[in-house]
Amino acid sequence: MTTVVTENCKDCRFTDCVTVCPVEAFHQGDDMLYINPDVCIDCSACIPECPVEAIFEEDDLPDGMEDWVDINENMSQELPQITETLEPLETADEKREKLGL
Repeated sequence: MTTVVTENCKDCRFTDCVTVCPVEAFHQGDDMLYINPDVCIDCSACIPECPVEAIFEEDDLPDGMEDWVDINENMSQELPQITETLEPLETADEKREKLGL
């Protein structure tokens, strides 16, 4: 089992979750974050930190989001690791409003 970033992160890239990760499992894409399942220790510390409810335990993924397990695994291999907080994307507040959060 692993922790998974899903589509709600897209166009936001809030990084509150990054600083609570004890093993530096996050990777930064242009428009969202990804978790490396080989590094993640399933501590779930990042889940409550996400302001757009984009992070789930693999066993708790909403229906239809199962593909995000493989997406996180593949993208985390290609993208640089992130360990510090960054400013969210300019579209982050709009996305959060659209999600009703």
